[in-house]
Amino acid sequence: MVSSVYRRIYFIRFPKEISDKPIIYRLIKEYDVEVNILRANILPQREGILIIEMAGAKQNIKDGLEYLKQLGVTIERLATRIRRDDERCFQCGACTGVCPVKALYIRRADMAVLFDADKCTGCNQCVLICPVRAMEMSLGEEWLETDAAAKAPLFS
Repeated sequence: MVSSVYRRIYFIRFPKEISDKPIIYRLIKEYDVEVNILRANILPQREGILIIEMAGAKQNIKDGLEYLKQLGVTIERLATRIRRDDERCFQCGACTGVCPVKALYIRRADMAVLFDADKCTGCNQCVLICPVRAMEMSLGEEWLETDAAAKAPLFS
């Protein structure tokens, strides 16, 4: 993988006609994109819904998204923002075990739980696991940006 990894989360909805096709396999194999499936609702002969995190070279992700569009897949970029309320957080570390990109981690020297917002992809796993709700998700206009809205291109 390239040293400068481009990483984004997408909500994809695909037609029932391709619900039994190996589209994720092709993204990985033919476009050299890492795919982390965060949520999935896929049934044969039914419309499928996935929330996936894609990582790789920016051009590879762009090409992979174009491949999906050609299949009739609807793609929306999820642009969440997560923040930690340091007053609520009591440093239990539960969030560090579920963070897929290690934006939350433990500094071993003093066992402090640290949050690197720049690494965060907004997958929401920390929000769900936090026992004191110290992790918060922004639900403003930036929550869902689509290519059609031209606020944020799918691969910017």
